[in-house]
Amino acid sequence: MAPNAGKTASGKPALKVLLCSPRGFCAGVVRAIDSVEQALKIYGPPVYVRHEIVHNRYVVESLRAKGAIFIEELSEVPEDTGAPVIFSAHGVPRSVPAEAGSRNLFALDATCPLVTKVHREAEIHHKRGREIVLIGHAGHPEVIGTMGQLPDGAVKLLETLADAETYTPRDANNLAYVTQTTLSVHDTAEIVDKLKQRFPAIVGPHKEDICYATTNRQEAVKRVAPIVDGMIVVGAPNSSNSQRLKEVAVRAGCARAALVQRALDIDWNEFGNIASLGITAGASAPEILVEEIIDAFAARYDVSVETISAAEEGVFFPLPRPLRGDQAAE
Repeated sequence: MAPNAGKTASGKPALKVLLCSPRGFCAGVVRAIDSVEQALKIYGPPVYVRHEIVHNRYVVESLRAKGAIFIEELSEVPEDTGAPVIFSAHGVPRSVPAEAGSRNLFALDATCPLVTKVHREAEIHHKRGREIVLIGHAGHPEVIGTMGQLPDGAVKLLETLADAETYTPRDANNLAYVTQTTLSVHDTAEIVDKLKQRFPAIVGPHKEDICYATTNRQEAVKRVAPIVDGMIVVGAPNSSNSQRLKEVAVRAGCARAALVQRALDIDWNEFGNIASLGITAGASAPEILVEEIIDAFAARYDVSVETISAAEEGVFFPLPRPLRGDQAAE
């Protein structure tokens, strides 16, 4: 579409906003945040949270204001505190709940059940003697957690198509793969196809590991990105699924795509002369930030909003049960 040249009766240029649906919080994120909020309500502050409960600064700061204390290692939890310790939605290595058990900490595991599914798949492959390939991004907490389910060296991380092209397994006939849940559907499919081409006997998950929320949000972006002048993805730079949404927008034909955390991050040199705009949000970004973005554009444009839906979501995950003592090491 051409950049906006005319003005409306309000004196502002017209802007059509296409809201992607679904967007924002997924069931795993809702469960993780609710775990912290319920723990604060029931037990009172402080509640310790290992790593950011989800990758969103607004969410983290909101919970911190209510009494959550974010830590990177359990060693930061004082002895005999009695306060709950919550593991983030991204999952943790087995060594973390084992440590919690050895210290008799009151632990809550808020790992997304879809991440736990990947953990269990990897464990089953290992028990069956298969060499395991994990498709994911090095250093991401979910990848660290998945690789940490098994002994060192049991899982080989592949990040790119080039990695898949050069990977040499010990036994090509005894090989399996799992994936991070928040990857690009397109990029992951390319890597999986290459692995299957090179190693026809490779065993994959019964149901793909990329979660429903990642898939649905990327599909909505694919529908909107080709028909707008610009695309805003609301999310944090350390959020894998948010970064992938920006990449999907660019690949789908929207060169003017930006990942922003708040309205203050909008580059008005890029978005100050457009006629149409797509907006989505990563799975850990609350809807209030989407509304803030729309309000920022409404201050400069005469905004009309339309929702473009790719899927209906009704997934719900129950809150985790508390783990005490030996239970935390199971």
